[in-house]
Amino acid sequence: MSERPVRIGLQLQPQHMDYATIRRTAAEAEEAGVDVLFNWDHFYPLYGEPDGLHFECWTMLAAWAESTSRVEIGALVSCNSYRNPELLADMARTVDHISEGRLILGIGSGWFERDYTEYGYDFGTAGGRLDDLATALPRIESRWGKLNPPPTREIPVLIGGGGEKKTLRLVAKHADIWHSFADAETLERKLGILHEHCAAVGRDPAEIEVSVGGKEATRTRMHELGARLFTVGTGGPKPDLGELRDMIAWRDEINA
Repeated sequence: MSERPVRIGLQLQPQHMDYATIRRTAAEAEEAGVDVLFNWDHFYPLYGEPDGLHFECWTMLAAWAESTSRVEIGALVSCNSYRNPELLADMARTVDHISEGRLILGIGSGWFERDYTEYGYDFGTAGGRLDDLATALPRIESRWGKLNPPPTREIPVLIGGGGEKKTLRLVAKHADIWHSFADAETLERKLGILHEHCAAVGRDPAEIEVSVGGKEATRTRMHELGARLFTVGTGGPKPDLGELRDMIAWRDEINA
């Protein structure tokens, strides 16, 4: 599908550990050779003790912009519901500058109901949240064109999700990276649908990097299907980079 090299990401889940551990793990991942360092955009842990230690996404990205030097950074993914689109565009532009052009804007429509109810956001419906995302993406792009100074580069947009009627149409129109949570069989089908959406808007699907989870059992098939960004996850209290190091070694073999 593409001559893109394989890249490896780490989703460092900001839960069940203090910030010193998060900062140290981010530094270890960069030193190990990871390409992209992600966190996530939630207000409470998704796994383990539901009221355990947890930190906020974008404040952390700004800190990573200063504490790392090579890796790209971003959220997998930001929730569109939590911030006004113009504000999010400005936040992204600011972190882009702090990092000297290493930010990826990962974004999705949101799904974790507790975040909404505890922080006072309207949860609504899945369809309504996707409609809001469709409205927000052009506003973000427009705001980037008005900011002074502008972003250091065309900030890559990563859209997460696999909804075939709405999400994949947004991917075709706006995304530089599509993150799929699907298994290999489902990914193959959804890629066909994404190609149809790309044809409808006059876009070459090869312009869109395909991003997936980095499970060892499926990575070869995912690569055959065209996936090029493979992300593994770890969280607290004792983050483990063993799987990440294995994926980096596999990347180096594939890209050799």
